[in-house]
Amino acid sequence: MTPSPASLPESRNDSGASGASGATGIVPALAGLAALAVAMGIGRFAFTPVLPMMLQDAGLSLAAGGWLASANYVGYLLGALSAMRIRLRPETAIRAGLLAIGFTTLAMAAQLPLAAWAALRLVAGVASAWVLISVSAWCMENLSRYQRPFLNSVVFAGVGTGIAAAGLLCLALMQMHAASPTAWLCLGALAAGITLLVWRLFRPQAHDAAEKAPAGAGSDTVSGAAAGGFRWNARAVRLVACYGIFGFGYIIPATFIPVMARQALQGSGAFGWSWPVFGLAAALSTLAVAALVSRMGNRRLWMACHFIMAAGILAPVLWSGLPAIFAAALCVGGTFMVITLAALQEAKRSAGRNATVLLAAMTSAFAAGQIVGPLTVGGGSFSGGLIVAAALLAAGGAVLAMERDAP
Repeated sequence: MTPSPASLPESRNDSGASGASGATGIVPALAGLAALAVAMGIGRFAFTPVLPMMLQDAGLSLAAGGWLASANYVGYLLGALSAMRIRLRPETAIRAGLLAIGFTTLAMAAQLPLAAWAALRLVAGVASAWVLISVSAWCMENLSRYQRPFLNSVVFAGVGTGIAAAGLLCLALMQMHAASPTAWLCLGALAAGITLLVWRLFRPQAHDAAEKAPAGAGSDTVSGAAAGGFRWNARAVRLVACYGIFGFGYIIPATFIPVMARQALQGSGAFGWSWPVFGLAAALSTLAVAALVSRMGNRRLWMACHFIMAAGILAPVLWSGLPAIFAAALCVGGTFMVITLAALQEAKRSAGRNATVLLAAMTSAFAAGQIVGPLTVGGGSFSGGLIVAAALLAAGGAVLAMERDAP
């Protein structure tokens, strides 16, 4: 996933915030958390915990699962690109995106051709990108007055929270020997329930700032003059390459770790805990990003996370059994959101006011990496793809280790 740069957890000292200083801002922060839980936990990553069930009862092959995963990631890229061009109020986009995610998730329960399932996952990817970008814009507008940077971390903890919730739901269903259509119906119902819960909190404002902004405001866009001021250099190319490597590296376990766990544990029901552990690690690490950045800096934190993720990815290749799978879940789940936030903040520090071109290039490289990643898996073996991913992540970490901190 790639948050809007405006949503990165950094301090803001808005004038006029004093009038709201007595309020906590927790309600809008929790609304953003809930929306991202649906967008990412269900719209993007619900397929991951359902995939083992579909392999067993829907006649899906591992290669076909890779194609369905990549269709969702292509949709996410298309959604991010279209959000830069199409002007909608954030509240409208959030509501429409949440409805689309609920509908497409429910529709996955039907026995459809692979192409139809791929189309549904693609639409869910588009919708999840719209919700992510629009929640970023909406929370930027509604949380800045509270002068509490921690609230931004609460919002983005929704990614891990949604992953963990979807994983726990699928775990419960597997223990009840439910089939994959039941899982999709339950996940769709969960998405619809959360949508109803937060619907009124995302009502359009009478004087919405988005109406005064140019098209694409709230996404990764700025004025043409600012964008035109960016100049490419070797450092910028290295940042793009490292972020693209990250997209390729994390997505293989993020797509297949429950399947890997099921193979490694030979049918033990414990494999279902791998995805909730992944999500919990993501949620808790997101809450710690601000403190980690203040201690280590963006680049050093990004570099360290590359090596931690590479070690976690290699664990199931080198060892078998529950400890290796859970090590992978903790290492990858606990670093992928940290890298996302630290890397984009590093890009902003490096490029200054003209960061939009660099951020867009990094996002595109990340998207390309996560689209290609699942396609490298086939034949029932994950070792080759995992080894390549770990090697590339380690190489990216080495490149970051040689970089200087941005001024």
